[in-house]
Amino acid sequence: MSKPQEPHRPFFHFGNPFRAISPKGSKLSSRLVFLLATFEDSLAQKLSKLTPKSDNDVFSFLWMGLAMKLLCEIHNDVKTLIGDLELPVSDWGEKWLDEYLDVSVKLLDICNDFSSDLSQLNQGHLILRCALHNLASTSSNQFVPARSSLDAWNQHISSRTSRVENRSPIMDHLEELLDLPKVKNSPKGKVLMQVMYGVKVATLFICSVFAYAFSGSSKRLLSINVPDTYRWAQAFTELQKNVNMGIKINHSSGRFTALRDLNAVDERVKKLHSMIQENIDGGMKVEECQNLIVDLRSEAEKLTQGVDHLTKQVDEFFYIVLSGRDALLSNLRSSEIVFDQGMRGCLQGNRDGV
Repeated sequence: MSKPQEPHRPFFHFGNPFRAISPKGSKLSSRLVFLLATFEDSLAQKLSKLTPKSDNDVFSFLWMGLAMKLLCEIHNDVKTLIGDLELPVSDWGEKWLDEYLDVSVKLLDICNDFSSDLSQLNQGHLILRCALHNLASTSSNQFVPARSSLDAWNQHISSRTSRVENRSPIMDHLEELLDLPKVKNSPKGKVLMQVMYGVKVATLFICSVFAYAFSGSSKRLLSINVPDTYRWAQAFTELQKNVNMGIKINHSSGRFTALRDLNAVDERVKKLHSMIQENIDGGMKVEECQNLIVDLRSEAEKLTQGVDHLTKQVDEFFYIVLSGRDALLSNLRSSEIVFDQGMRGCLQGNRDGV
């Protein structure tokens, strides 16, 4: 996705706009303290809710769907807080604007990569449905085409490539942006930066975990140390510890993918493939095979539902990021128009006074 053209930014004669918001050395008002504490407590609750109860929860589509849902809520919370801060776009520092616009484009690209990986899994399900359709018949003639479909599914899944693997530079850049910009003499600016740090940490962590789940590569796994001064630090540390433990267990298990629902289907496909081969060779146990077909059908349905649900959550996050970016650009254009009109008025007044 190419970066949309951004409007020319109006020049503010007073330099850094945050220096004009409040007097030097001012402290946070009780209202700002309340807004910050409310956001951070909400973030802590969301991170605690995402902390897996067992190793089996990590990398299930149910857990990943919850992670993306909570990420959507976190970004929506930021939108609400920015409105509550009553901090107009014209008062944002140019560095902040550049960073936001840059990050938003990268998040849109990452969403597209996740959607691509999920689409590949959906394509595999169509192949699996064909195999299950053939196995629904009691005729032994259907075993050969069923085996061919299972072979095709194995080939499709084993040869799929994750676009996320090629996104290391983007993830590296997002990690670099975790550092908080220094804000002087602006209570509202300090609150916004502290809030944005929490959003960055949660977003980068969830995206890196998703990248591992889809690609199987641990190159982009992060270990983020959050200062204890943040009210959500303990919840994040616990979440990160539990997820990293799940990653270690997955590595030691020898599974071909971190995606648990996909592994469940793969194990049953391999067993069923062996049984069909035994039938062709004349030694299959019919009842055991039928039970395995029922089991595979159930796991395949769970996989499909999980993929569909996660796809919707990723699409929603994409829309939230895109709409937030569009709103910011629209406000920038409005600020530019107001500034240009003011400049024309000043120039006209100067001419009239001559």
